[in-house]
Amino acid sequence: MIAIDYAQLLRLALPEVIVVATALIVMAADLMVLRRCKTRVRFAVAAGLASIGCAGAIARILLAPEAANILDGMLIANPLIHLVQIALLTLTIFTLLLSRDSTFTEHVGEYVLLLLVATAGMMFLAGTEDLLVIFISLELLSLSLYILTAFNKRSAQSWEAALKYYLFGGVSAAFLLFGFSLLYGLSNSTSLTQIAAAIHGPALDPLLAIAIVTTAIGLGFKVAAAPFHFWAPDVYQGAPAPSAAFIASGSKVASFFIFFQVMALGFAGVEGTTSLPHPVRGWVPVLALMAAASMLLGNLVAIRQTGLRRLLAYSAIAHAGTMLLAIVAHTEQSLAALLYYAVTYALATIGAFAVIAVVEQQTGSDQLSNFDGLGRRAPVLSFCLAVFILSLAGIPPLAGFFGKFYLFVTVLNAAPGSMGLLSLVVLAIAISAVALYYYLRVLKRVYVAAPASGAREIRTPILSHVLLLLLAASVVLLGCAPQLLLRWILAAIQASGL
Repeated sequence: MIAIDYAQLLRLALPEVIVVATALIVMAADLMVLRRCKTRVRFAVAAGLASIGCAGAIARILLAPEAANILDGMLIANPLIHLVQIALLTLTIFTLLLSRDSTFTEHVGEYVLLLLVATAGMMFLAGTEDLLVIFISLELLSLSLYILTAFNKRSAQSWEAALKYYLFGGVSAAFLLFGFSLLYGLSNSTSLTQIAAAIHGPALDPLLAIAIVTTAIGLGFKVAAAPFHFWAPDVYQGAPAPSAAFIASGSKVASFFIFFQVMALGFAGVEGTTSLPHPVRGWVPVLALMAAASMLLGNLVAIRQTGLRRLLAYSAIAHAGTMLLAIVAHTEQSLAALLYYAVTYALATIGAFAVIAVVEQQTGSDQLSNFDGLGRRAPVLSFCLAVFILSLAGIPPLAGFFGKFYLFVTVLNAAPGSMGLLSLVVLAIAISAVALYYYLRVLKRVYVAAPASGAREIRTPILSHVLLLLLAASVVLLGCAPQLLLRWILAAIQASGL
């Protein structure tokens, strides 16, 4: 029998416990004290309490860091995992602040509770190397996101998006579970490191090939990579703005991190290569194809979009393809590039959805025509949107530029002379010109197009101004001084012994 130190287990899981306890406190306060207050007041109080709880979890991680590995990877704590969890909690705080002025539901306590439960699921997902815990954490996160998507009962688009998300999510979960079951059958273990030791061999077992494909399908759905992206445009379009921002930011960071861990650790030794003209079978060629498909489809379809939400959805598919390149490279440097890219992309995306929330609240739609003349109607709002859009486009000196540049460099350095990786990077750079076109279309609407006759000045709440300026400043600062984040990421990777 394996002895378990439950006191240590509780210490390691204390940040997650703090988040869940905060969720229950917010729920109780909303049901027992705030139910008769106005919806905006309830959202403001609930978001404030939840943000304090997330800040408390961050303080616990920073003030009492602990390195441990319980039950061969079932629960892990190290500097890298702490960093990812802090990033997830920070993104959750921004999402909560974004929801402060919302009125889309009267069930405020339940909404914030689900947001925090999803955050706890992401934190457990980042802190494990065990297939069972990975699957449970992913489902805890996914089930919360399905409900968060459907939370606007007054919108038919919201429930339609949630239903599609749920159906596609159920299918992807089945593929992922089938892949995990094959890995367990091949290795007799659920630990990623033990699986890698068991499946390593001179030839690729047919069952292992099936496991690679099904696992890639399951995780590809979570990150909205083509051709498993079908849910993303409808969810980005129909979900309440805070829910869409959370799905596009925090859940992406957690999903890409565990995608990297599963492939680099669990399938170590069966990578294969993308070397042209004779690639070697393994998981690297599978992800390379997904990356190329995502970049092409996402950027080309985004051109035809007339709503900013759907444009951001197809843009997210293209960005997912770019981030997959870091997993294809699977080095320490590419992991650092992936985390930097994912975090800065998440900050810009939350900012963009914060602007969309304000515009939608006052115009009723996210159609690009509603952004005509925004530079004259709301100068601060339009400036922040320009920062976020240009960062997503990869324009210097913003964080998005350095994120792409550093990722491309690390991918090329992973296998110097590899024509396969070189071709993927060339494709990513070439297709970025297409992305620049549709991003500049948005800014043309904001700064060049004349506002519609009768269009009123857009009034932005003070807290929304502060939030947007803080996000914009973060994007600019991390672009001008990327070492502020990158140094921390590299130090955490080295200290974790990866």
